[in-house]
Amino acid sequence: MQFKNLTMSFGAQTIFENVNLNIPYDVKIGVVGGNGAGKTTLFKLLMGLEFADIGKIITKNGYRIDWLPQVISDDISNMNMEVLEYLMQGRPVEKLNVELQSLYDSLANSNSNQNEIFNKIEKVQKQLDYWDSYNAETTLFKIIDGVKLSDDILLKKINELSGGQKSKVAFAKLLYSNPEIILLDEPTNHLDEDSKKYVINYLKNYKGTVLIISHDVDFLDQVTTKTLFLDKRTKTFSLYDGNYSYFKKVQKEKDENILKQAQIQQQEEEKLREIINKYSSASGNRKRMAQDREKKLEKLLSNKIEVLSPNRKIKFNLNIERESSTIPLKIENLCFRYNKESSKNIIDNLNFELHRGEKFLVVGENGAGKSTLLKLIIGLLIADKGEIKIGNKTDMGYYAQELELLDNTKTILENFRDTSYSQKQLRNILAKFLFLGNDVYKNVGILSPGEKSRVALAKLSISGANLLLLDEPTNHLDPETQYLIADVFKDYQGTMIVVSHNPDFVDNLGIERILILPTGEISYYDRETVEQYKILNKQRRKGL
Repeated sequence: MQFKNLTMSFGAQTIFENVNLNIPYDVKIGVVGGNGAGKTTLFKLLMGLEFADIGKIITKNGYRIDWLPQVISDDISNMNMEVLEYLMQGRPVEKLNVELQSLYDSLANSNSNQNEIFNKIEKVQKQLDYWDSYNAETTLFKIIDGVKLSDDILLKKINELSGGQKSKVAFAKLLYSNPEIILLDEPTNHLDEDSKKYVINYLKNYKGTVLIISHDVDFLDQVTTKTLFLDKRTKTFSLYDGNYSYFKKVQKEKDENILKQAQIQQQEEEKLREIINKYSSASGNRKRMAQDREKKLEKLLSNKIEVLSPNRKIKFNLNIERESSTIPLKIENLCFRYNKESSKNIIDNLNFELHRGEKFLVVGENGAGKSTLLKLIIGLLIADKGEIKIGNKTDMGYYAQELELLDNTKTILENFRDTSYSQKQLRNILAKFLFLGNDVYKNVGILSPGEKSRVALAKLSISGANLLLLDEPTNHLDPETQYLIADVFKDYQGTMIVVSHNPDFVDNLGIERILILPTGEISYYDRETVEQYKILNKQRRKGL
């Protein structure tokens, strides 16, 4: 793969400029860079979903590129197709076998040029060999077992799956489809430890090029042998030998050297300006000295090293507009199923109530109904049976796991038109979430999942809600931001229901009780309980 004079910008903001780089084949590469450096944009360029302003990306003729995005697209999410059927589409073995049989039939019944038919047969057979047609089904079921997709999930329709299940299914199909180049954007978000170990081993032995964006340092270190750094300062790319941890050591030394050079330049600049200011109005030799120093200053400034200021952090509060009633939410005998012809409920006879100011955690395997429960409470789904009683002073705010409440066709600013805030107030609010200047006019559709998460958090921050429904709020955020929002949610004075598989995150929230789905069991929170439940899940998946 080759990047040739690659330049990409959004409006007046240049993301990267005049990038020239060769990416070798059959390597595993971690793609790193600060927020806004263009990591997800690069993946979209490689997939043909975005187009460069200048330059091009050259890949070997016939090489296929496929990817796992952070957020599964609506095209997949809305499919009314069984999971197993969808997975089997990863390799066109059945179609090629039909084509091969048709060619053999033509060979027996046709008087036309048989050499041409033989050439076509050879071409189809090569494709079948590439797809390992005789072992394809076995390979698929090994992948299914590896990523822990149960038989129940295989028989479900894709549009019945939870967000985590959709991601696992999309990941399994990607691995099965065996492209020459794989792009993975935060691939471990929905993987348990067993699935993660399987994927690590799979990728290590994968014959092809893999590019990975991830905040999971352990995953990057185990899989990658090179690191592609998207430098926000220079707007260029650099390819380093070594995994992420090795890159960080090298980059730290490089940053320290750059800082030293910048400090030397700054001292030199100050000396030159001092002489110019002192002698610019003089005459004779002193005047010529000042003119000489002006030329040196001009040259220095044209080659001045830019040192980026430390990454800004988002800074916000979650304030409630009014106090809720003592019992803001009560669930009675709640039942729901996606397939109305089935007798099996995903939510079955669920009962609980929340007390004002309580922090309530919902846990369970993917597909156990966690996201479904939040959607029922907020009104995006309608229960088949039972009641959801909302207190008369309850104001709800909802953070959706798949960020589907944002309008991708509108700008960031336009996504806040349903609020009573002025444009000036909104710009001040968005600045706290690191959307500065013309950033607010970007279409949400071109944002990275991490940036979309910040938009969703910004909307939540001005909701004034006294009951928050949070569905995997840390999925697309870097660790530093995760810790920051954990502190904000910990200080939140309202009531909270949070779905999360991130024990480090929920440990900081002040959780009081845990709801375990699908059983409906409720227990008091402690980390040991969560860890025991994770072990129980693993035992169930292994059939112990």
